[in-house]
Amino acid sequence: MAEIIIKTIEAPVEAIFKEKRSKFLAFAYPVENEAKVKEKIVFLKKKYHDARHHCYAYILGIDKSAYRMNDDGEPSGTAGRPIHGQLLSKDITNVLVVVVRYFGGIKLGTGGLRIAYKLAAKEVLENATIIEKMV
Repeated sequence: MAEIIIKTIEAPVEAIFKEKRSKFLAFAYPVENEAKVKEKIVFLKKKYHDARHHCYAYILGIDKSAYRMNDDGEPSGTAGRPIHGQLLSKDITNVLVVVVRYFGGIKLGTGGLRIAYKLAAKEVLENATIIEKMV
């Protein structure tokens, strides 16, 4: 049987991104299945219960066929899709990225939101150690 190698992150990491008084807390987790994804999201929603949005994206599996994006109340396509795009750009799998947003009182607009979520996800993934793992 041939060896299958995937790229994923070694350990959980965090980053903070600020834009026009809004604070974006970004978290990246190595995950093996959807149960672990749900567990991490529930944990973050409890811990940061006072935040306005908990947006996320994940990719699972050797072939990266299991994925999901969630805007959690942000305008459609402004949060989950940019986060997912960063996962794709790093060519990693079995990773969940959640960006928790505290609204700062200044609306960013759809373009501004897309950029802010993209940069928050990019920053947290740059903080991660990407490893190759044999499956």
